[in-house]
Amino acid sequence: MYTGKTERPCCLCGERETVARLDLPPRAVTLMRNGDPIAWRDIVGEVSVHFCSSDWETVTDLVSNLGMSPLSRCNAAYASFDLREDFEALLNATRDEPDQTETERRFLEETDRVLTDADAETRAVVEAKIVRWALEDLGVTPD
Repeated sequence: MYTGKTERPCCLCGERETVARLDLPPRAVTLMRNGDPIAWRDIVGEVSVHFCSSDWETVTDLVSNLGMSPLSRCNAAYASFDLREDFEALLNATRDEPDQTETERRFLEETDRVLTDADAETRAVVEAKIVRWALEDLGVTPD
C-alpha cells in the first residue's frame, strides 16, 4: 500500500501540469474553498498546494503587487496532505492528536528568515507572505 504524497493539480483551476508548490501550515486548510469538512488537527505535516504556470503568474502578482492572498480561491480538494488516520491504518496503532503549535511556530520562523533575506527567490517570498498572512488571519502571531 502506498501512503506517500502524490502530486496534485493546480489548486485554482485543476490543471494537471504544475510549476510551483507552496507548503502551508495545517490550519491554513480552513481558509481554502471546501476546507470546512477537513479536520485540520488531524493533518500530519504540512499542506501543499500546487499552481499551473498561468495561475502562478497571477498568484505572484497578487502577492507581490497587490498584497492579497490566493488561499480563499484555492480548492482544498486539490491540496496535498497526510491525515493521521492514514498513518494509524498503516501502523495499526492510534496516535495522539497532533499539537500543531510547534508546526505553526516553525512556519513563522521560516517566514521571518525568508522575508529578511534580501537574496530570497521570488517563490520563497511569495510562500512566506502567504503563510504569514494565513497565520495572522487565524490569530497566530509571532512571540
